[in-house]
Amino acid sequence: MSVNYLPVNREDMESRGWDQVDFVLVSGDAYVDHPSFGPAIISRVLEDAGYKVGIIPQPDWKMTEEFQRLGRPRLGFLVSAGNMDSMVNHYSVNKKIREKDSYSPGCKMGLRPDRATIVYCNKIREAYKNVPIIIGGVEASLRRFAHYDYWSDTVRKSILIDSSADLLVYGMAEKQIVEIAAYLNDGLEVKYIRHIPGTCYIADSLEGVSSGYIEIPSFKKTAEDKTKYAEAFKVQYQEQDPVRGKTIVQQHGIKYLVQNKPEMPLSQAELDKVYGLSYLKDAHPMYERDGGIPALEEVKFSIVSSRGCFGSCAFCSLTFHQGRIVQSRSEESILHEAVEITNLEDFKGYIHDVGGPTANFRRPACLKQLKTGACKEKQCLHPSPCKSLHIDHQEYLGILRKLRKLPKVKKVFVRSGIRYDYIMADKSEHFFKELLEHHVSGQLKVAPEHISPKVLHDMRKPAGKTFEQFREKFFKINERLGKKQFIVPYFMSSHPGSTLEAAVELGEYLRDIHYQPEQVQDFYPTPGTLSTAMFYTGLDPLTMQKVYVPKSKTEKAMQRALLQFREPKKYALVHAALVEADRTDLIGFGPKCLIRPRGKTAYSDQNKEQDSGYKQNKQKNSVKSKLNKEQVNKDLLSKGRINKEHKKKIAEDSGKSRETVKNEKMRKEKHQGSRTEASGKATGKVKRMSPGKPSGKVKGKHSF
Repeated sequence: MSVNYLPVNREDMESRGWDQVDFVLVSGDAYVDHPSFGPAIISRVLEDAGYKVGIIPQPDWKMTEEFQRLGRPRLGFLVSAGNMDSMVNHYSVNKKIREKDSYSPGCKMGLRPDRATIVYCNKIREAYKNVPIIIGGVEASLRRFAHYDYWSDTVRKSILIDSSADLLVYGMAEKQIVEIAAYLNDGLEVKYIRHIPGTCYIADSLEGVSSGYIEIPSFKKTAEDKTKYAEAFKVQYQEQDPVRGKTIVQQHGIKYLVQNKPEMPLSQAELDKVYGLSYLKDAHPMYERDGGIPALEEVKFSIVSSRGCFGSCAFCSLTFHQGRIVQSRSEESILHEAVEITNLEDFKGYIHDVGGPTANFRRPACLKQLKTGACKEKQCLHPSPCKSLHIDHQEYLGILRKLRKLPKVKKVFVRSGIRYDYIMADKSEHFFKELLEHHVSGQLKVAPEHISPKVLHDMRKPAGKTFEQFREKFFKINERLGKKQFIVPYFMSSHPGSTLEAAVELGEYLRDIHYQPEQVQDFYPTPGTLSTAMFYTGLDPLTMQKVYVPKSKTEKAMQRALLQFREPKKYALVHAALVEADRTDLIGFGPKCLIRPRGKTAYSDQNKEQDSGYKQNKQKNSVKSKLNKEQVNKDLLSKGRINKEHKKKIAEDSGKSRETVKNEKMRKEKHQGSRTEASGKATGKVKRMSPGKPSGKVKGKHSF
């Protein structure tokens, strides 16, 4: 049977001979039929179960008729904001509107509303009064309880209350959605579907709620008392386990939000089946005229090999969404998808990624997790690897070796997150060696995030010494391989626990390793993370200890500037930060200084050595340094990169007048313009960047 896109309008339905669909899936993302996109997975899973599914991607939420495009569904509406929370999609950490939306055609902004799940549900209720509505995806999953909302700086009710939906599916939703569909198909009213793991519902009373439930502080109490908020979050965090987790209840006014225990992870056979469904691996053709869907470019030639993560970083929502139990696809399933990718018309020989939330996690952390659940009070890797942790890269390494040998494959990259502490805990060096030899394109991206012991503790990240040991081993292996590769570390500023002194400490570390990050990520308080609970309450919910939280714009700007202290435009902020932190010893000309005194330009020999080491590390030895003074001046002049005074001096030195210089520049610009115009007429198009340097990583961490 030929595979086609699911219906997006009445014409598509008629071409299939359908009068009515069973489910309409409304999504905040454009329609991309690829397993890295949640709506594609859920719709194909339901199709495989025998249901007729139509999709309304990015409807105009101002028009009720947009939600009537496919008619009233027989069984219900499924609603998702898309692969991202709509507020994160729209706003930067500084609450400024973003310029691009990678999940929309041509990166166009404004094709989904703020708080998309709520808005879509309200419009559906306008169109069809009593139709069942089931919400899911990242936005719904992470906002299922009363939660702190960074954008309004308030505690909001459960999204199930605000949206007036009937059911909320959290986590990876394949099992839940098929079971819900079966009950609806059998004629059971949605208000009676209250027992499925991995779902939430609203109850008028606690009668009928499964025994052994835990009641956490109510919405009212968490909104009024930060200590109560922390207490509620601790229970939510610790009970997100499918084996030992309990039902959780939270009062909202006169009603109760009830979260059933999490659904069990898919077995390997079940996961293989999900990723083996008939995806077209492309965006719907209706987006071609707008330039396609940019988010697809990052994952089209990537393979999702696993789900779940036992790393449990405090600022990551994976624990709350996918859980700590890692699931992985079989070698056969991964190789089969790889062959399919190589047969795509636009495949150029490069598999961009093979991974998941953490590429080098393939199995549950230990056998106990499947029998008794993940430990309630302990972490697998923090503060150090657990003695029961199963450490083995051989299976993953074997898969990578077979992928490298496939016909048409030139290179297999690993660009998903790599847990370097897990690599360092492996007594064998084989994986690390082959990773650097075959699967890195010159730069390996890792995320130490910080260097301060206190901040790393609050982040639940490994100690800084582990990263130093990793760096040392990285360069030793590369030296043996005869390769010149580099580490690109990601660092985060203004995370809870990060004082100005801790930020200075990180700046000093960057000075010592001669590295300055081009971009710095401020901590972003998104729903569902331990770090966000710290940010709001000033408490670590797991210990109830106080945590320092940088919140003022000025301090956050200073902390960020300290990570980029070499940038001239950051000088004032760095200077202010060092004065406020009482670290004026770092203002001067010595080798340990971060900046020079105001108005001073003199270099010491040590200062020159320091800057020289930085430049060598950045691999930016300029060709201009090999030219004599006259050549440099001519080069700069031809590119218009010198000021008027300098231009005048060059003109005088070379015996030219200002007018001659001006005429010469105009002649060159005119000549260059003619060449550009001629080139454009000859080719008729702009040359694209080489496909041999792909970017991005697997995004397959979202449901619905």
